[in-house]
Amino acid sequence: MMNLPRSFPAGSLFHPLSENDGGWRARGGFHLIGEKSFFGGRPGRAILLAGLLALGPRAAAQPVPAVQDALVADALADRAGTEFLTRLCDDFGGRLTGSVNNRGALERTVTELKALGITARLEPFTMPGWVRGDDEAEMLAPVKRKLRFTSLSYTQPHERFEAEVVDIHDGREADFAGLNAAGKIGLLAANTTVPRGQYETAAVQHGLRGILFIDRVAGGQLLARTGSFNGIPLRIPVFGITQEEGLWMGRLLKRGVVVKVSMLTRSHCTPVETANLVVTFPGRTADTIVVGAHFDSWDLGQGAMDNGLGTAQLYALAKVLQAHARENLRTIELVWFNGEEEGLWGSRFHAPAMKGRPVAAMLNLDMVGFPLSVNSLGYDELVPVLERFDASLGARKLKLGVSNINWFGSDHTSFQLEGIPSVTLGGRIEPDVVRYYHDFADTVEKVDPRLIPESTATIAALVYRLANEPGLATTRRTAAETAVLFRKYDLETRMKGIGLWPFPAVASEPKKP
Repeated sequence: MMNLPRSFPAGSLFHPLSENDGGWRARGGFHLIGEKSFFGGRPGRAILLAGLLALGPRAAAQPVPAVQDALVADALADRAGTEFLTRLCDDFGGRLTGSVNNRGALERTVTELKALGITARLEPFTMPGWVRGDDEAEMLAPVKRKLRFTSLSYTQPHERFEAEVVDIHDGREADFAGLNAAGKIGLLAANTTVPRGQYETAAVQHGLRGILFIDRVAGGQLLARTGSFNGIPLRIPVFGITQEEGLWMGRLLKRGVVVKVSMLTRSHCTPVETANLVVTFPGRTADTIVVGAHFDSWDLGQGAMDNGLGTAQLYALAKVLQAHARENLRTIELVWFNGEEEGLWGSRFHAPAMKGRPVAAMLNLDMVGFPLSVNSLGYDELVPVLERFDASLGARKLKLGVSNINWFGSDHTSFQLEGIPSVTLGGRIEPDVVRYYHDFADTVEKVDPRLIPESTATIAALVYRLANEPGLATTRRTAAETAVLFRKYDLETRMKGIGLWPFPAVASEPKKP
């Protein structure tokens, strides 16, 4: 997941609205229902399931309740996904794209899938990479102390320099008015909505030598994040600092106290060779359902929540599909994307490569907690399909049902830009857990052991329905239609701000005489 919610209301569901400003919708709590509710004591269900399995995978011309129930029951009972996630996190740590840890974890995943009888292939690609070095930041005045910080990716090497700090607030042009910023270091507000490319440009234009970006979460946390959505090396160093030290500096500056800081950057940018991991379950037709989750994480912690959850959910999904639904009406393609955190690189490679292929829908799994809703992302034609899916869950019906709100900043965006209708799931992760994502404390012991089985059960049911629902079209949206979709949800400005808007400007209407 590319960014972090600004606040964590108690008893809320976090649903991302955009990558850049961290806007999230908060919704109500959750309930858990055991697997018995799927069978509900209905006589003959087990006999029907056995008969269908005996007939083979071609027996189902549309979703078969018994097969869906088998997928769900198996997913609920199986802890293999949780165990896989634990091994991946403990054996490799954070999975920064291009790192030895990432490559080792990717190879391990291929091996573990092979042990299940599932063939996985690597899809190599090259992307603008970044290697974290032993960077330094220190407050020199009025108090001498080393700062707790993390460099934003694509920060490149700079010699050590010392400079006074000035408060640039949100980093808007108006915030620089009357400010003597030349040669100084800017203190950037935690909750700025100014896109990263824009605040850096303004900082350079006004002569700043570096930026200290205050974190949004208290408690000494650090939010690792990308500094450049398009892999362009930053012109000045940008370090994320703790909320406590950032607010401390802000109070001093407000009183007119001189604050001086030194910065040194050894991190560097370099092209990296990496790969996506792909598993294909061929269908009776070439029409395809893509299910994706990003494999990479930041390197401060273990990347257990972001996005170890999606990585493990795809693994568990592959396992139950292999057992109960290897062949469906449509082909199912599972993709573990690399490079999401630094700019959606894996999906930006994979989605365009699917040109000419009939794709009915893409489902993105990015930090999906205990499922509460399914989101058609503004594709109105998918709403009735998802409502039928929700109804099919019976006693496990989603508490918040079907939503239809587009957002951007995760791997589904790459598919939307190719005109492919996409879907996400909304799910609850406890506030005192999700607060640590991208941080040192994003570690596997915080993952509720029920989460992977519970979420995979819903995911498997959804994937099975999408793969067998009659009448799903594979017609892609045109570029113009896709632009309208993003504009409808007021995403154009923010997408332009990070360089992710490929559409031409809308011609203005001529003024009436």
